[in-house]
Amino acid sequence: MPVINYQGTKMTPDQKRDLIRQFTAIAHETTHIPEEYFTVIIQEYDDDNMGSGGKTVTEIRAQRQG
Repeated sequence: MPVINYQGTKMTPDQKRDLIRQFTAIAHETTHIPEEYFTVIIQEYDDDNMGSGGKTVTEIRAQRQG
């Protein structure tokens, strides 16, 4: 069974459902493997536990808002 693993910041339940549906649909369209064979794993991290460019996601979001 193919596994799709997403790692990122926390999401709402609706966002998770949409992500799982869309990842599965695209993977099926691309590979022609039946949708029911795909497993999607979501690993969520707090914004303070992720960073880019030397800044945490919390800092990046604060800069965008300010």
